[in-house]
Amino acid sequence: MRVVETPHGYASSVLSAATTGVRQIVRDDGVADQVAIEEPLEIRVRGQAFAVTMRTPGHDEELAAGFLYGEGLIDGPPSVGPTRELAANTVEVDAPLLRELPPRRFYTTSSCGVCGKGAIEEVAVLAAPLPAGPSCARSLLASLPERLRQPGFERTGGTHATGLFDETGRLLFAYEDVGRHNAMDKAIGRALLDGLLPLHRNLLCVSGRLSFELVQKAAVAGAPVLVGVGAPSSLAVELARERGMTLCGFARHGRVNVYAGGERVVGFPSDRG
Repeated sequence: MRVVETPHGYASSVLSAATTGVRQIVRDDGVADQVAIEEPLEIRVRGQAFAVTMRTPGHDEELAAGFLYGEGLIDGPPSVGPTRELAANTVEVDAPLLRELPPRRFYTTSSCGVCGKGAIEEVAVLAAPLPAGPSCARSLLASLPERLRQPGFERTGGTHATGLFDETGRLLFAYEDVGRHNAMDKAIGRALLDGLLPLHRNLLCVSGRLSFELVQKAAVAGAPVLVGVGAPSSLAVELARERGMTLCGFARHGRVNVYAGGERVVGFPSDRG
């Protein structure tokens, strides 16, 4: 099988968006195809190996920053860069920590945001109360997936995306990755590095289903509204209601279901389009 790696990137409406790793292969039937790259990334904090995650290469600094922020370890922009050895798949983070690193390192797959946690208590991360606003039209929330740029998915069908929007529905930036939680971490990491956190006046949109860890990461980042193309899980809805977040799923074809936080949706529940 011949393999040719070709990097691919795209620009968002304001900021540079995620560089999506795409690899061209020749299938067993002789047809050329493109697949999303999946490789391990080791995150080190001040020289200490902390976590390994399977991700699509590109914007690893944002990924590391967003991951550590979501774990409640940092609250400001860190210094992130590649290490001297294995630079392509290892990043070094230097930042004041809000608490000591957990005694155990953990591994996350591209489909799991909490794999490797040693106790249930480690899954819960505290998040500040969310603001009352912004107020959004239901039609605006339903339209966010159409505004979410996903060139990597269009080429491979193998990536997830997270987009950050302002309250008018303008896309600020979007990131793609084989892991849905990685795409979220990259978007939040970019916001952290740019001084945009907390995301009190912003909307987040994801390309797939709404899982617990995505709601948790959005809540920690201060995002009051999270929209997904797919379905939410029961725990995602429960957490969104607990945190006072507006959670919307099945956003497609001009329609959207509101599962929590309907008070931010203009006209809801009278507007059931």
